[in-house]
Amino acid sequence: MNIAIVLAGGIGARLGADIPKAFVPVQQKPLIIYCLEVLNNNSQIDKIQIVAAEDWMAQVEEWTKEYEVAKKVVGYSIPGTTRQLSIFNALTDLKDIASDDDLIFIHDAARPLLTDTIIEDSFAVIAGYDGVLPVLPMKDTVYMSKSGTQVDSLLNREEIFAGQAPETFIFGKYYEANKSLADSGQIEKIKGSTEPAIMAGMKIYLIPGDENNFKITTQADLERFSEIVGKRS
Repeated sequence: MNIAIVLAGGIGARLGADIPKAFVPVQQKPLIIYCLEVLNNNSQIDKIQIVAAEDWMAQVEEWTKEYEVAKKVVGYSIPGTTRQLSIFNALTDLKDIASDDDLIFIHDAARPLLTDTIIEDSFAVIAGYDGVLPVLPMKDTVYMSKSGTQVDSLLNREEIFAGQAPETFIFGKYYEANKSLADSGQIEKIKGSTEPAIMAGMKIYLIPGDENNFKITTQADLERFSEIVGKRS
């Protein structure tokens, strides 16, 4: 079974919105619905768990019915104080329905341009690995600086990649990797979803990412996405 976790708990401070950014309307549709439509229509995804603030859960549930994307949604989880704690909350809530061999597919509602290609590529190559991560190559020269004011060394940009969501993992191994960090009080320091997997020695396969699968962080990002949707319409 393949279960998608959709993260929609971010407050979007840099966006300047007065509601969580996952619920900002774009072309008369809440942002979260865009990725839910793709997940709901993709045959590789069996179930969906949504992470959203408790006082928004009823509204999100209404939207999933209104936009006909509710059939795969199995539950809601409360956000943590960090993105990784939100993921851990969802993993914990899914323990009752997920087996260790199931696959977990983690995506941000703030990345609304999810494609079927990324979904299918993620599941197609995971055999023999513990996870799959879409990445983009570095286009610029990359430097390392410990102080932030002086160059210490030049890094080989051919060996440096920028990670994206969605990230796919074997449920049991990934849950244990996160539980270990939570038990030791280290999970709040995690910056990326693949970091717990790497720390636990999980093997992660890299696939080509999608430059259009950008994360909406600023008003400029939102305007860019709105323009893309408008052209498609």
